[in-house]
Amino acid sequence: MTPSTLIFLFPGQGAQKTGMGEGLFDRFPELTAAADAELGYSIRELCLRDPLDQLGRTDYTQPALFTVNALTYYKTLEDSNRTPHFVAGHSLGEYNALLAAGAFDFRTGLKLVKKRGQLMSQALGGGMGAVVGLSLDQIRNVIQRSNLANVSVANLNAPQQAVVSGPKEEILQIGPMFEAAGAKLYKPLNVSGAFHSPFMQPARQEFESFLKQFQFSAPKIPVISNAEAAPYPPGQIADLLARQITSPVRWVESIQFLMKQPDPAFEEIGPGNILKGLLRQIVK
Repeated sequence: MTPSTLIFLFPGQGAQKTGMGEGLFDRFPELTAAADAELGYSIRELCLRDPLDQLGRTDYTQPALFTVNALTYYKTLEDSNRTPHFVAGHSLGEYNALLAAGAFDFRTGLKLVKKRGQLMSQALGGGMGAVVGLSLDQIRNVIQRSNLANVSVANLNAPQQAVVSGPKEEILQIGPMFEAAGAKLYKPLNVSGAFHSPFMQPARQEFESFLKQFQFSAPKIPVISNAEAAPYPPGQIADLLARQITSPVRWVESIQFLMKQPDPAFEEIGPGNILKGLLRQIVK
């Protein structure tokens, strides 16, 4: 009997919720203290109670989700004593995949996502919208016909589910056009920027400079890159993390690559089950 290929998937923004990480902060007090020291606030308080209503702000969401994903991963390792054969993460989750693969340590990962969150939170004036019920080709056709040249596809989440990115006013304008083309749903998202699009170029350039101060280790487990939908090649971590900021998240192709492995067994490592839902749609 062929042993199954164990694949861990780490969620990104959108998976955060008040109360996430319950029980994990007590279980990993040293890592919790390291997070507090690096971030300058109580990660436990932010995740469990969110008293200042900050969890939805990308500069807080990213470190919070990275920490909860990481602690969930360490708990999973301790409880099951199983190491994954492949790892992948959706947008921010890619940092947890790299952490799991040994590319950097927990504290370094926090420094990276803290800076990424700060830079992305400064990119104002952009927006994103979720399109459900159209194929990628149909979405691209609508964008082409719309004459809204600044709208682009940001996330390819499932065969009939994508997210578009662009200036806020164009994201609102294009909604009725998707609906006229047969979309079941078009929903502008509650985000401050046009993430995973050319609008993030200034953030990408600053992040590229920031990444130069870090030395990364070769991943011990294959990590699937959002930008390439394939395993990280040697020596490309800084390049691909910078590119990820302006590139679409090629999640459908990433999962299709992983589905070609012998008897793939997927597990979502983090709060919620958003990726499980996308996985069901892609497999179907």
